[in-house]
Amino acid sequence: MDRVILHVDMDAFFAAIEQREHPEYKDKPLIVGADPKAGKGRGVVSTCSYEARKYGIHSAMPISQAYRLCPDGIYVYPNGRLYGQVSQELFQIFYEFTDLVEPLSIDEAFLDISGTINLFGSARQLGMQLKNRIREAQHLTGSVGIAPNKFTAKVASDLEKPDGLVIVEPPELHDFLDKLPVSRLWGAGKKTIVRLEQLGLHTIGDIRRFPRDILAGKFGKSGEHFYRLANGEDDRPVIPEHAVKSVSNEHTFDEDISDPAIIHHTLFRLSDKVAYRLREQDLKGRTIHLKLRYEGFETTTRNMTITEATNNTETIFRTVKDLFLKFYQSRRKVRLLGVGVSGFGKPAARQLSIFDEKKQDTTRLEIVEDLIKKRFGKGSIGRAEGIDHDK
Repeated sequence: MDRVILHVDMDAFFAAIEQREHPEYKDKPLIVGADPKAGKGRGVVSTCSYEARKYGIHSAMPISQAYRLCPDGIYVYPNGRLYGQVSQELFQIFYEFTDLVEPLSIDEAFLDISGTINLFGSARQLGMQLKNRIREAQHLTGSVGIAPNKFTAKVASDLEKPDGLVIVEPPELHDFLDKLPVSRLWGAGKKTIVRLEQLGLHTIGDIRRFPRDILAGKFGKSGEHFYRLANGEDDRPVIPEHAVKSVSNEHTFDEDISDPAIIHHTLFRLSDKVAYRLREQDLKGRTIHLKLRYEGFETTTRNMTITEATNNTETIFRTVKDLFLKFYQSRRKVRLLGVGVSGFGKPAARQLSIFDEKKQDTTRLEIVEDLIKKRFGKGSIGRAEGIDHDK
């Protein structure tokens, strides 16, 4: 199977979160970083909104310089705890599209979607659904690049920011790269770019057509590296940095709701999805999580740790339903529901036969369901309890 890599990079992440949390900051130059102290501050800019970038401000710029460029901007100190929480929620969204997720930073990741494209129809449909999930769940935008390798995917995600989606199919690889400046090459610093341009190499296409041995002779291993990238060669796989710590699914309603029946069906459907993903990965967990977001974006999370680890739909649903009934603020409308499981131990034993008479947490019904989903897709079968019959 040809490799298909997706790179997602959130747009002005810290600043976008601040604008989301403070509507009065929207469409205004916002700078997240140290206190400028009226131009005498000694810190740096962490990030800034796109409105602030119009003034020439950028990340890592001295905060005093940013203040001189835009003294009327809004300056806020970073809220690391909030950004970290949003990052965790974003990565859970990424895991809905593939289990092969390699974090690069708090707001950036590679996803290997080679094996999951068909579940979403096409690379473009997958990319659009990922962007829509981010927008619906977090009121944020991310830029996505999809290509045959990491290098090209990362370059693609940066070309149409903010809120971009750029897809590079294998036959288009050289045409896509050839027109880009050499500054797009990984590892090409300012001095290296000057040396390349002195050789008449201004675009990646120039490097691709340049004699490989001469390039290697002048730049050593870096020359070989640049030549391979210019030819679209990058065989590095997506390597998940950490073992999966939790599995979750969320649903954002088109309209805020308070109907108990809809809430019941949604919690069951989310529990079923989480349980299936756990069984797919041979995982069982003891801690069940409920995420509840009310109208107005107020969010609360609650969890319960049960005696025995599980990947059973009914067990997860019963627990999360109890959490909801205990903590739901009556009569308030709900915008989002989420169900998750964590606290994993050793991998669960695989079920080899639906006729195994031994006592097991995974029911025969679930084994049959799993077989059908693996054969025909995740949407091919579902429980009646997860269906909203009033729709």
